[in-house]
Amino acid sequence: MQTLAEGLRLPTNGLDYAILAIYFVVVLGIGFMARASVRTSLDFFLSGRSLPAWVTGLAFVAANLGATEILGMAATGAQYGVAVVHWYWIGAIPAMVFLGLVMMPFYYRSKVRSVPEFLLQRFDKSAHLLSSVLFAFAAILIAGVNLYALSIVVEALLGWPQWVAIVVAGLFVLVYITIGGLSSAIYNEVLQFFVILAALIPLTVLGLKRVGGWDAMSDSLTKQHGGDFMTAWGGTGIGDANPLGANWLTIILGLGFVLSFGYWTTNFAEVQRALSAKNLSAAKRTPLIAAFPKIFIVFAVMIPGLVAAVIVPKIGTPDSDLTYNDAIPLLMQELLPNGVLGIAVTGLLAAFMAGMAANVSSFNTVFTTDIWQRYVVKDKPDTYYLRFGRLITAIGVLASIGTAFIAASFSNIMSYLQTLFSFFNVPMFVVFIIGMFWKRASMKSGVWGLVAGTAAAMVNYFWIYKGGIIDIPSDQGANFVSAIVGFVAGAVVMVVVTLFTAPKPEAELAGLVYGTESPSPDEELEEADKAWYRKPALLGWGAIVLAAACYIPYSF
Repeated sequence: MQTLAEGLRLPTNGLDYAILAIYFVVVLGIGFMARASVRTSLDFFLSGRSLPAWVTGLAFVAANLGATEILGMAATGAQYGVAVVHWYWIGAIPAMVFLGLVMMPFYYRSKVRSVPEFLLQRFDKSAHLLSSVLFAFAAILIAGVNLYALSIVVEALLGWPQWVAIVVAGLFVLVYITIGGLSSAIYNEVLQFFVILAALIPLTVLGLKRVGGWDAMSDSLTKQHGGDFMTAWGGTGIGDANPLGANWLTIILGLGFVLSFGYWTTNFAEVQRALSAKNLSAAKRTPLIAAFPKIFIVFAVMIPGLVAAVIVPKIGTPDSDLTYNDAIPLLMQELLPNGVLGIAVTGLLAAFMAGMAANVSSFNTVFTTDIWQRYVVKDKPDTYYLRFGRLITAIGVLASIGTAFIAASFSNIMSYLQTLFSFFNVPMFVVFIIGMFWKRASMKSGVWGLVAGTAAAMVNYFWIYKGGIIDIPSDQGANFVSAIVGFVAGAVVMVVVTLFTAPKPEAELAGLVYGTESPSPDEELEEADKAWYRKPALLGWGAIVLAAACYIPYSF
């Protein structure tokens, strides 16, 4: 992420800082209140599996609604136009529904504490250890993106030195997660969800008013960038040129299937929220409840990016001092009065903290339960792992600071994140999906599928794309192709390895492969409640239909 323009300093006053201070006090208060419920390692890592669906659902969407999402998607809107809706209606909703209806029963019934632990049950220790290491590494990298981006934004907007922003934000995240565990992170994410919306909605409304409404904005951007800039599918025919640099096939397969399903179904920073639900029905409804606000959040991040492209027509080009990442800060400076500005700054900081906390809390769980407890220090009392979980949380925050500056080479932070997802999440997804639906998949095929998928995605990105062997118009287009390559390579290697190695005994696959599970009496009682709002299938189909309907105005 490039440094934000120096001219974006915000005219904050005492009222704005008072709002910010109140927010930080509330955040710490939630952490101390959650401490009373943390008695065991299960309480610390999974909230004792006791939270209601509406809480886990809002935390699920808030964990993804980090500032990298807000700044990155606004940047994507300024750079690529209305095509940003693909990341939500194709790149999120179907996968969230699939997670709730198909994959959560496997996760929840198996009583696993993490996503990699499921691979231990389905495959073997080698697949489990490799997936744990890959996930822990990716979680620290992504948490580092949030922390680095926060320091750059706070320095530009408020004048704080970078090290002050890093220490303050890192300290607050560290304190409330270390004290209250996952419950503290989740309840703070629910608060952060509403604070973030309180920041984005005024920015969107005032931004549209500034440029004369949607029609005037659309006319201006169409003149600047061509008609395809304001349509979702315009110019996406194979061989056609469009702002995104991707065709309909790579959008649907690369983003809509491989990247999307790889992220939403195997990224433990998200799945952890559903695993903390009080029962299977609540766990299944968690991503489905989150899908509904996800449908509409795209407008609150896309429109500010489009407005910024109207206000500064050359944003992101060598002729302008502003990068695409400056879209949100620019509108905050241009449009918001004091008080509302304080809420917006608080919302931005809340978003950074939500994204960082989600990755740190998932990192401490995976490192403690899947690596340390399983392979390093075994058979200790539960209190030992509770203490170690708190220690590794501090180490994770420090490591995030160390990895933060890797993101500096990317002018669009969403490109960086999508690159990470294609390297780490996609290979894990192909192993999960084949293991869940193919009983014959052997124990050794899991680890080799992970190795092949990760290696193939990296080779495609760093050698074939960056080396100029194949001309791909944009980083985002390259990420879609890398995701497809990683998925295909992982799947092919799993099939080949399975042909030459022994399958897992069928008796050990119960509840781990589709069609082998049977509901427990408690689950049958849960399903006996026929209220419409408790039916996951109805919620899921409703989200998909609503997301598809939103495409209609952007299809022409």
